[in-house]
Amino acid sequence: MPTIRALSALEILDSRGRPTVKAYCELEGGARATASVPSGASTGRAEAYELRDNDPARYGGLGCRRAVANVKTEIAEALTGRTFTDQRELDAALAALDGTANKSRLGANALLAVSIAFARAHAAELELPLYRHFADLVGRPLRTLPRLTINLFSGGKHAGGQVAIQDVLIVPVAARTVDEGLAAAYAVYQAAVGLSAERYHARALTADEGGLAPPFEGVEAMLETAVAAIERGGLAPGRDIALAVDVASSHFYRAGRYELDGAELSAEQMIARIAQWVARYPIISVEDGLAEDDWAHWPTLRDALTEDALTLGDDLLCTNPERIERAVAARAADALLLKVNQIGTLSEAARSYALARDAGWRVTVSARSGETEDHWLADLAVGWGGDQIKVGSITRSERLAKYNRLLEIEHETGLPVTTWPND
Repeated sequence: MPTIRALSALEILDSRGRPTVKAYCELEGGARATASVPSGASTGRAEAYELRDNDPARYGGLGCRRAVANVKTEIAEALTGRTFTDQRELDAALAALDGTANKSRLGANALLAVSIAFARAHAAELELPLYRHFADLVGRPLRTLPRLTINLFSGGKHAGGQVAIQDVLIVPVAARTVDEGLAAAYAVYQAAVGLSAERYHARALTADEGGLAPPFEGVEAMLETAVAAIERGGLAPGRDIALAVDVASSHFYRAGRYELDGAELSAEQMIARIAQWVARYPIISVEDGLAEDDWAHWPTLRDALTEDALTLGDDLLCTNPERIERAVAARAADALLLKVNQIGTLSEAARSYALARDAGWRVTVSARSGETEDHWLADLAVGWGGDQIKVGSITRSERLAKYNRLLEIEHETGLPVTTWPND
């Protein structure tokens, strides 16, 4: 059983140049580990609370010195010298120490950094690869690697809102290895760069997660250009490469209406519009097609998509067990976008994961718009058997760190990519 010898933390910068938290954990047996946590731009209201300094004179108030200090003082003082039987006991101690429902006293960024650093140190002490340790935490065998979903075009909060929806992603459904999937994504991405220059005179400048962001006149232009990029890349839309869409509808929802492409749509009209996209384009996953609190209409959206595409909840669910239970009961979704920092500790995220699996849902393990070069997310997606992994594009080092880690795991294990959605 691991005993904590020392805990510390440091304020570092994420991929947007904003502060985040890096934690250090040392166990009595000598194992040491670090973990850096991400932060989101497109955040749901039910997410766990990132503690910021709110000092406008420093990083516009986004500094994380308070969260770092909480790790170095109160958390370290409470946990140093304690022996924990497992990850769940450690995470329960963190949650009890914070004492709030949303981790607002000590900060979810502080708690999650310690949670993951402890898991990594424990894996090192057990001489296990991190992905195998993560698998043991949820009691599942290692069978497959997750299917890649890779940002191609971005809008919404990731790209200045030139298009209302947040992301169009490519899914290499014909690829049977991570290596094949990345090679296919490269071909499509380079084709998209060329099309962006030809059609929009746009240089290959990228959004928060590395997606291209030409000035599309609307959503359908964005989707049509994605299909054209697949074809120019020498691949077949739907057969070789499918699409996934992150609509992020909460960000253009006003007073019960959806403000999209110059029109104000009712929920019923928004559902019909999304169904038209799925019918016209090779879309197999729709994330946050409706606003996070539009609970009354999510079951209708799921019914409209269930034969053709996943109804994937992000802001709707916030990796929060209570919201997932509500969505399962209402038949409001059939897939979870799992973001560990939305809930605050590994064990709570594992409960959310279990609830989704028990309901027969698919699970996409996701990074955030503000990421670091730490690659623990790749190990988590493998260990927890994610059907998909959503990291970002293939052009930024904080994204490539995760893809490269997947390549390493593939090399070590020989595991195949999941056959979803073709099974």
